[in-house]
Amino acid sequence: MQNEQLANCKNIIKENNIEFIDLKCIDFTGRLHHISLPVYDNILEKLISEGVGFDGSSYGFRKVENSDMILVPDLATAVIDPFRQARTLSFYSHIKLTDEKRSPFMQDGRYLAKKAQELLTEVTGADKSWWGPEFEFYIFSNVEYDTRTAASFYKVEHAEEFYKKAYHAANPFDVYDDFRDDACKLLNKFGIKVKYHHHEVGERGQQEIETYFSDLLDTADNIVSTKYALFNFAVERNLFVTFMPKPMYMQAGNGMHLHMFLTKNGKNLFYQKGEYGNISEMGRYFIGGLLKHGPALAAFTNPSTNSFKRLVPGFEAPVALTYGTGNRASAIRIPSYVSDPNTTRFEYRPPDATANPYLCLVAMLLAGIDGYVNKIDPVKEGYGPFDKNILAEDLKDHIHFLPRNLNEALDALQADCEFLKRGDIFSDELLEQWIKLKNEEIMAIGTMPHPFEYKMYFNL
Repeated sequence: MQNEQLANCKNIIKENNIEFIDLKCIDFTGRLHHISLPVYDNILEKLISEGVGFDGSSYGFRKVENSDMILVPDLATAVIDPFRQARTLSFYSHIKLTDEKRSPFMQDGRYLAKKAQELLTEVTGADKSWWGPEFEFYIFSNVEYDTRTAASFYKVEHAEEFYKKAYHAANPFDVYDDFRDDACKLLNKFGIKVKYHHHEVGERGQQEIETYFSDLLDTADNIVSTKYALFNFAVERNLFVTFMPKPMYMQAGNGMHLHMFLTKNGKNLFYQKGEYGNISEMGRYFIGGLLKHGPALAAFTNPSTNSFKRLVPGFEAPVALTYGTGNRASAIRIPSYVSDPNTTRFEYRPPDATANPYLCLVAMLLAGIDGYVNKIDPVKEGYGPFDKNILAEDLKDHIHFLPRNLNEALDALQADCEFLKRGDIFSDELLEQWIKLKNEEIMAIGTMPHPFEYKMYFNL
């Protein structure tokens, strides 16, 4: 397979006069990095055998005194980068250690994704997990922000301002429909197939693009590529795109809902006609695992302090650890409009795009596997199904809710992390490092005076 991929990449280089090879990967938090190399004879063979050294401490992976690591291109991810002036062939990378065996780095999300897929097959018999992300984001015409010792502010300007919810608003009032058209054509160049796009409910320029199903690793790669493409495309148009979960007060937040199901030999293992939502027993157990571990999962699916400003009642945000066929306040929704047995699935609604997509998807899969292994029935556990207002007073005392802030999510992760260690996928070192990193973020924002505090307290 690798020889075939190598031959294909060499043909791309030759036929497109490629001048640079670009190796991309994300750091521990999910921020994208890259390094570029001029093309020369047999460069790909050398990169495969030797890789490129880098400082892992600058990616948040290792301590400074032991930080040498190696990037090796994954030839299956080759794509011509449309945002580089020089003809550039881009690859996502495997992260390796510098030992003689060039061992995989155990915190490399792409490596963990492959391990999780192998575990899924070993435990459940499923040969593939399928994931379909929804990307919600805002487009602003201008953005300014800064934080200093003696100043802190943000200001956004928007070309749209609807009086009521702008869900599926039509042009000419939907100002950015052409932007989304062109963005979808651009995503196709990255091998990302778009299901549809539309204006979202936010009244100040909120958009949505939903993509078709891919396996776990490809989906996580596609999430990184989609953000990369939209950020760059917005810059070309003198616009500003943000996936920030709650960029504006009293406006709808940005989620990254994830639809998922499993298959074996092409058969959807989550489909069972006649059951609630046509979801099989296996599918229910996966739902049960996700809901039971939902508080701990939030540390990876919603890993920013801003995430929990989105997860509040009143904005169609998922706040309750429940499931049902149509309730958008539930963490899990079974789309009632799906009639095709091949794509019957459920949608996990809490995640947002501040997540490291590899760690997010792997953690979700491990929660579902734990539900399957331990036969966690969401009905017996009291998670639903609920098809009525779960925030009604007569139900509030009988349901569980997601954490209210990142502190609570990290506490939940510390109390409930054994399911993540199945198959030695999440290590104690990774979990400890994640909790330490996120506590530093909490401390940073918790000790910074907020502009709203001036309004509330300056003259008190």
